[in-house]
Amino acid sequence: MQRQISIWTTLFIMFIFINTPAAFAEQQSDMDVHFIDVGQGDSILVQTPSDKNVLIDGGPPGAGKKVVAFLEKQNVDKLDLVIATHPDIDHIGGLVEVLKSVEVGRIVDTGKIHSTTTYARYISQVLKRQIPIEIAERNDLLKIDPLLKVKILNTHNGSRTNNESSIVLKMTFNEVDFLLMSDVEKEQEKRLMKQHNLDSEILKVAHHGSNTSTSLKFVQAVSPNAAILTYGQKNDYGHPVDRVMENLHKVNTAIYPTAMFGDVTVRTDGKGFVIFNEKSPTSNLEAG
Repeated sequence: MQRQISIWTTLFIMFIFINTPAAFAEQQSDMDVHFIDVGQGDSILVQTPSDKNVLIDGGPPGAGKKVVAFLEKQNVDKLDLVIATHPDIDHIGGLVEVLKSVEVGRIVDTGKIHSTTTYARYISQVLKRQIPIEIAERNDLLKIDPLLKVKILNTHNGSRTNNESSIVLKMTFNEVDFLLMSDVEKEQEKRLMKQHNLDSEILKVAHHGSNTSTSLKFVQAVSPNAAILTYGQKNDYGHPVDRVMENLHKVNTAIYPTAMFGDVTVRTDGKGFVIFNEKSPTSNLEAG
């Protein structure tokens, strides 16, 4: 309870700071990054400054219809790009329904093959819809919007596990950076710290706040203003673990868990950003 109240206080202060008129004094095309509440899993919709639509993962199979409904609510009738970060069920499961329901221009995949029914259904839909599919390469830039730089920092490169093979993205719109960590682990974090400037305003925390990721040195290197955690309430994995939450607090990061806030949207004009959330965390405290 004390930690949750502390989180809410931090968030309130953060909202006051970023929601000043100065941040949006010069209006231009905005970018919206939606972290969709799919329970225990990941699904992120990026609506770029030039009105391109990118979906990163689709959550578990049961979340597919919600993701499709969310796309409809945002008036998305075509996805210019779908990125499947890795073949775990809580990331590609919902993509099966998405691929059935929405026109997709192309797919970028980690290239890690997985012998599961869910993976087979995902590939089957890709083939059935004849969607062009590309295999991600480290350090490649994804061409999607001339106003947005999207760099692949990690992908499958002989990695043993699906999580280690996850696609990590750094998205840069003018002065605002998003670091999307998928499910990578501490070893990948160490490599990324050595090879890249990770400093970012927004961090999508790796692996739902699991103990496998998010070291203190890593979050210090990123130094995020806000961190998004994607996990389900009362999940069976103990996500997020205390150590991860404590590390984020140590760098004074405002924390937005989808389990508490529902769908979370970051809107930026490339200079400042505002965060909107579907639900108030106080409703979860009262319900508890």
